[in-house]
Amino acid sequence: MITVITNPAQIITVGTEGENIKHGLSMNEIKPLYDHHLLIEDGLIKDFVSFNSSAGLHYNRRIEATGMTILPGLVECHTHSVFSGSRSDEFNQRLQGVSYEEIASGGGGINKTVESVRGFSFEKLAEIAGKRVKDFISQGVTTLEIKSGYGLDFNNEIKLLRLINYLNSIYPIEIVPTFLGAHVYPVEYKNDKAGYIKLLTDRLLPFIADNNLANFCDGFCESTAFSSEDLDSLFDRASELGFGLKLHTDQFNSIGGIKLAVKYKLLSVEHLEVITPEDINILGGQNIVPVLLPGVSFFLNYNYAPARNLINAGAPVALATDYNPGSSNIKNIPFIMSLAALKLGMTSEEIISAYTINSAAALNMNKKIGSLEINKNADLAILNTDNYRDIIYYIGENLNCMTVKNGEVIFKSSSCK
Repeated sequence: MITVITNPAQIITVGTEGENIKHGLSMNEIKPLYDHHLLIEDGLIKDFVSFNSSAGLHYNRRIEATGMTILPGLVECHTHSVFSGSRSDEFNQRLQGVSYEEIASGGGGINKTVESVRGFSFEKLAEIAGKRVKDFISQGVTTLEIKSGYGLDFNNEIKLLRLINYLNSIYPIEIVPTFLGAHVYPVEYKNDKAGYIKLLTDRLLPFIADNNLANFCDGFCESTAFSSEDLDSLFDRASELGFGLKLHTDQFNSIGGIKLAVKYKLLSVEHLEVITPEDINILGGQNIVPVLLPGVSFFLNYNYAPARNLINAGAPVALATDYNPGSSNIKNIPFIMSLAALKLGMTSEEIISAYTINSAAALNMNKKIGSLEINKNADLAILNTDNYRDIIYYIGENLNCMTVKNGEVIFKSSSCK
C-alpha cells in the first residue's frame, strides 16, 4: 500500500541524519521541507517528493493536507494516566499554603490515589483510562507512556500493568508500560521499608519480567519517597532482568539521583526542578534524556526546571505532561508546550524536538519514531495551520487535524478541511 499526503504547507522532519537524538542547541534544527508531498509505503516513510517532480506519481491512496503542517507524531513519554479518584481537596489545601510535601507527609498525596485504585475493578479503570488515551490521540500523540505506581502491592501493581498492556492492545497507538512500584512507600510498609524493597526486587520485578508486562523500571528519588541507596538495589535487580531504567529525581530535593543515573546509564531522568549546576554539567556529557515537566511546576506553583542551562550544557531535553491527579492534572499538550516557551525559555524549535525525537529517545524508540526520515514509521500529527509555531502561540488550543499511525489515519477532527 502506497499513500501520498499531498500539498502540505510544511513538513517538519526534525531530521537527525541517523543520530536519532538532538543534543543541546541542535534541538533548534528541525529541518522543515516546503513544496513537498510525503510518500508512505507499508506504514513506513518512503520519500519526500517535490511538487515540481510529482507528475505520474504512483499511489493507492491520497490524503489531502493542503495548507497544513505535518509534524512527527507526538511522543508523550511521562504519564500516570491509569488512576481513579480526585485530589481536589489537596489542590484546595495548596491554595491555602500547604505544600505538596506536607500533604504527602500527612498521609495524603500518592497514597490517597493508591487507596482509590485498589478499590476499583480492572474494567472500571479501563473505562476511565480509555477516555484519556483517546484525548491524547486527538492531540497528535502516536506513542504514549503510562506508569504503574498507584497499586503498591503485588496484586494491584500487576493489575495496573496488565491494564496498560490491555489498553495497548485495543487502541491504535503504542502504549508503553513502565513499572513504578517505587513511587512511594505504601502505608502498610511505612515501618518496614526493607520489606517493601524485598517485595519489589524478589517478587514483583521477576514476575513482571517473566510475563513481559513492562518495558521499564522507574523510581522516585525523593526525601518523601526513596533514597538513592534504596533505588540502587532496585535498579541493580532490574538491570539484571533486562529492564530499561528511568528515574523521577530532583523534584523537591537533590539527594543523589543524578549520580545514580550515571552509574546505571539510565535512559532518562525526569523532573529536575532543583537540579544543581554540577549535575547539569554532568548531564551535558551524557545520552541520558532529561524529561522536563512544566505542568507540574504550574500546577504546584513551584520551581521550573532550568531548561536553558541544560540545553546550553548539551543535554538532549524532552518534554511531557506528567499527567496525574496530584501534581499535574493537565493532559493538554499545547499548553505544556506554551509553558515550556514562556517559563522554561525554550524556542519553538526546541519544543518540537523535545516532544518528538528526544521524547522517543527517553523511551528507547528513537530509531523508529520521533522524526520524519526515510524508513522510519509513518507516525504523524497533521496540524490545521501553515506555521508550526502556531501550536505554541495558540495557548492551550488543539490544532491537530489528523493523527496518523503507521500510515493509517486513526483520528480526524471535524476541523479538517
